[in-house]
Amino acid sequence: MQQLLHAGCYHSNLFISCFVPISILLLLASPLNACSQLDRESLLSFHDGLLLTTNNSLVDSWNGSDCCLWEGIGCNTNGAVTRISLPSKELRGEISPALANLTQLSYIDLSHNWLAGTLPSALLWSSSIVTFDVSFNRLTGGLPELPSSTNGALPMKLLNVSSNCFTGPFPSFSWGLTRNLVALDGSGNSFTGLVPASLCGGSRYLDFLDLSRNQFSGNIPHGFGNCSELRVFLAGHNNLIGILPDDLFEAASLRHLSLPNNHLSGVLDGKRIAKLSNIIMLDLGGNELSGHLPESIGQLVNLEHLALYSNRLSGNLPSSLSNCTSLKDLNLRANNFNGNLSAFNFSSLSNLNTIDLAINNFTGGIPESIYTCRNLIALRLSTNALTGQVSHGMTNLQALSFLSLSINYFTNISGTLNILKKCKNLTVILLGENFKHEAFPDADWTGEFQRLQILSLGKCQLTGQIPFWLSKLTNLEGLDLSGNKLTGTIPSWFNTLPKLFSLNVSDNYLSGEIPQAITEMPLLASEQGVAQLDPSYFVLPVFNLKIKSWFPQYNKLSAFSPSLSLRNNSFTGAIPPEIGRLKALQVLDLSFNNLSGGIPPQLDNLTNLEKMDLSSNHLTGMIPPSLNNLNFLAVFSVADNDLEGPIPSGNQLDTFPISSFQGNPKLCGSVINRPCSNSTLGDLPPLSTKRPNRDLLLAVALGLTFGGCFLLGIFLQLYIG
Repeated sequence: MQQLLHAGCYHSNLFISCFVPISILLLLASPLNACSQLDRESLLSFHDGLLLTTNNSLVDSWNGSDCCLWEGIGCNTNGAVTRISLPSKELRGEISPALANLTQLSYIDLSHNWLAGTLPSALLWSSSIVTFDVSFNRLTGGLPELPSSTNGALPMKLLNVSSNCFTGPFPSFSWGLTRNLVALDGSGNSFTGLVPASLCGGSRYLDFLDLSRNQFSGNIPHGFGNCSELRVFLAGHNNLIGILPDDLFEAASLRHLSLPNNHLSGVLDGKRIAKLSNIIMLDLGGNELSGHLPESIGQLVNLEHLALYSNRLSGNLPSSLSNCTSLKDLNLRANNFNGNLSAFNFSSLSNLNTIDLAINNFTGGIPESIYTCRNLIALRLSTNALTGQVSHGMTNLQALSFLSLSINYFTNISGTLNILKKCKNLTVILLGENFKHEAFPDADWTGEFQRLQILSLGKCQLTGQIPFWLSKLTNLEGLDLSGNKLTGTIPSWFNTLPKLFSLNVSDNYLSGEIPQAITEMPLLASEQGVAQLDPSYFVLPVFNLKIKSWFPQYNKLSAFSPSLSLRNNSFTGAIPPEIGRLKALQVLDLSFNNLSGGIPPQLDNLTNLEKMDLSSNHLTGMIPPSLNNLNFLAVFSVADNDLEGPIPSGNQLDTFPISSFQGNPKLCGSVINRPCSNSTLGDLPPLSTKRPNRDLLLAVALGLTFGGCFLLGIFLQLYIG
């Protein structure tokens, strides 16, 4: 959606970047006379209703008798105020109705501020205002309706009320009088009710309409065929139902039709689709469309962005799709498409940047013709039934940054990685659930994969040990090796990876003690933590396959939790108290191992921890009461150990269910409905950051126990990506 173009712009800066000529004409007018007393007083009433900080430039600027000289104010040659332009001025307070007294005002821009309260009706439906922009504020209430007795057309051409807190139904009668309206942006609010059928009935000039990210319901009304000039219609992320009306396809000028994440149904009728001859973006993803993708899709020769993800579409990819030679983004993820993918010819689609065909039923291999798409940045073919090997043609994709082939039947992991190392721009590689029972390559790949940030090889059942070449991936931030058959110990070089913040080696055959290197991972030990991560967005979002609705989705690295998962291995020895140094850690899973000794009280230093699982080990002693202060802890388990004494009460540990403590017959406390005897309670140890002396604790009482949270699919279970 970020690539949505309309005269070279996108709607967040609609009035500034799309319709600059109008504002320039207003700026050219230079007053010959000072402003009138009425205009000055009206502006001062607005000023008095603002809550300005002392360093706000308007505090000193709005002085003097001639308001035409004030910051953000423009006047015509007669000294009448015609323009108020105060975007991004940190304005707080309410919009005064007195501004409606400015009878010559034609342009008002108060966008990107902190204004609250309702929008004065007399100002919104002014008989002089042409451009009205109050986007990105905190305005509330509904959009006021014009009185039914109003006569005559309004001059309004550009109206932007997006990204506020407006509620209630959208006005209906008012649009019949906005016969000059060119652009309307009401996105990012909480409008309810039906989309007004009168939107196109009023203005034959309507060019841009954005109603996305609201709570509109019902059907899309008939009447859009009357919008002969409509080029952009956006109404995604609402509750719209039913089929697309026939006359919507009669809007011959339509360039961008985006209605994702609604409940639209029906089939894509080939004859109607063919009428969208000028369409550039067609986004109907996240709906309930069924049937096949019609052959007439190939007639949309101007089509650049096709998004039909998360519907119920089926059948083969029509061969005519290869006629859409302008296509840049193809997203058919999460449908029921099938057939031999290698039979489709991608060679004519040389402009493709992204291909997302994940979660379908495609068979065959990766089409060799894909490798002719040299502009390809992201390729996702995960969760299909593809077979074979990655061919050397992949090296033609030197622009490729994102690759996901997870959950297929590919073979030869050594050959695959040997090919991918030549794709120098790869930052995300997701290959999980392939290459079953093959050996983990232990090649000398020093100097390769230098831009790699995420590597997922989970659930491949790979054998061997964690290879040394991974230690050379200095930009690696997330590593998933879970669900394999890796043996040996955790290497001592993990603390040499400066950016690694999520490590998952769960469900392997690793053994030995947890090494000191794990407790010295630089980014996890940093106070800033994820704030140091690359802020850029992935080319395609990464999904957590454990969640069947394909959410949550992660669009950038900082969306993942800093995590350490060593679950279900054969680790022995004590939990290193130095883990408490990992200040940024949010997820810790050490469950299903052979760890012994006590729970280190130093874990109370993990103040960002949200999930902890220490269950199914051989831990003994008491739960350190200081762990009760981990206020962000939401998921927790110390089940099936040999812990004893009272469970600390009065804070965070009281919020967890009995299952978090089961399998510890010596524990007691109100949380598990097992009263503690006086001999069990003894004198509770003081809150301390030092590790308690076990003999002293046993002498005073049987102690306090604490556990951690049960993880629900740690960071890099990224098998579809």
